Amino acid sequence: MTTLITGAAGFIGMHVAAALLDRGEHVIGIDNFTPYYSLDLKRARISRLEAIHGRSFSFLDVDFGDANALSNALSNETIERIVHLGAQPGVRYSLDNPAAYIHSNVSGHVNILELARHRAISHLVYASSSSVYGMRSDTPFRVSDRADTPISLYAATKRADELMSETYAHLFRIPLTGLRFFTVYGPWGRPDMAVWKFTEAVLSGGPIDVYNHGDMLRDFTFIDDIVNGVILALDHPPKDDNREKPGGFTTPHRLYNIGNNRPEQLTDLIQAIEEACDRKAKINLLPMQDGDVHQTFADIEDISRDLGFYPATPMSVGIPAFVNWYTKEWAKR
Repeated sequence: MTTLITGAAGFIGMHVAAALLDRGEHVIGIDNFTPYYSLDLKRARISRLEAIHGRSFSFLDVDFGDANALSNALSNETIERIVHLGAQPGVRYSLDNPAAYIHSNVSGHVNILELARHRAISHLVYASSSSVYGMRSDTPFRVSDRADTPISLYAATKRADELMSETYAHLFRIPLTGLRFFTVYGPWGRPDMAVWKFTEAVLSGGPIDVYNHGDMLRDFTFIDDIVNGVILALDHPPKDDNREKPGGFTTPHRLYNIGNNRPEQLTDLIQAIEEACDRKAKINLLPMQDGDVHQTFADIEDISRDLGFYPATPMSVGIPAFVNWYTKEWAKR
């Protein structure tokens, strides 16, 4: 079984690749090392996969937003399944660089759908985002809720991905699963995310910028739980049975929330990091930023019922795991 993973140099992509490789599968990873954050970190993730898994892991440096480059790079490869995690991330960055989001998240997503169509892929799992829910006051967020009021371009592109996927499922009967991720953190995470930024600041003695004066709730989800959910989804493609699925579709396409189902105050996150680092934080309280949301809260009833997904890692375990990795492995590089 060979699975193509886009964004293999990314945080979630590296961990999903490692999990599939650990159970004896072959993985082809692609990434084009966009400099949104540290290229050293991205290259280190790929080097780790290559060092541990050898020939079971193949890597191709290619931009999936370039249809010709993607086709040429994969012309001699046999692929059964795709986990499409590559994208231009970040809510705030989309305010300044909209073209990057259209290239990767819209054109790139269509290119992956076309690849799945012409290669007769057995299942395509793709990354969506909790940001599609916009500025909602009612919680938890349910897949059945309307998602037509995005407040950032990033969120709009992710919702567009879901709608384009439904079109391809309808026209070409491709089995598709979209996963709306909720604030993922853990070892080998992203430097632009709160857990990394706050940990780095606490350890260096620098200030932490806390938006909306600390009144923000996030459904922080540990990477091991996310990987478990991705693989459960990948192993159980939706059926083309004309029955309604999560997301409201009767095609072989479904949507799931994948989160911790337990939102935490940003101040509680900071306290957990302080305890793990054994240091106090210097906090700089700021107003809400454009494009950001007050809270995220995943209703996971659908994915729990259908696939048996249950998050198992509380913040009291996940934060020390990240801090331990950061201090013992990454900070010493």
